[in-house]
Amino acid sequence: MSDSRCNETEIRALLFHAERMVLWQSVEAWDDNSLSCSTSTHNDVKNPLRRDGALSSIHLAEYGAQMMAIHGALLVRKNTGGTLAPGVLTSLKDFEMHVPRIDDISAVLTGTAKVLISGASGSIYEFSIDAGDRRVASGRVSVLTLPGATTST
Repeated sequence: MSDSRCNETEIRALLFHAERMVLWQSVEAWDDNSLSCSTSTHNDVKNPLRRDGALSSIHLAEYGAQMMAIHGALLVRKNTGGTLAPGVLTSLKDFEMHVPRIDDISAVLTGTAKVLISGASGSIYEFSIDAGDRRVASGRVSVLTLPGATTST
């Protein structure tokens, strides 16, 4: 992986998500095939995914999908200078959660996403998310690029 880092402000500029729905705070490294990220947003009491004060590990699927979006946006910016075309999450497969909730984890979450398949019509990535040396989730996500959607320059 390269040493191309991005901070939270840069990540916000890459994604369609608003405000607190941007879940990753830093891209630690990325290249054409993968990226690694880190965050402490699971400890934010105002995290919009919390329900009744708790943050279920099911929401790590969204953390995984956001890594995919960040990586795709970085690639488009690098290759064309444009922005990522809108897409729709079409599947989540082999999703494993190793903890019931994540708001009670004090460690920084680190994630890795790797491209399995990518093309004009969409992409499939595998991801894993750890808290320290403990795996908390892993899976695969697929996104279909919306028909007629294009990247802009």
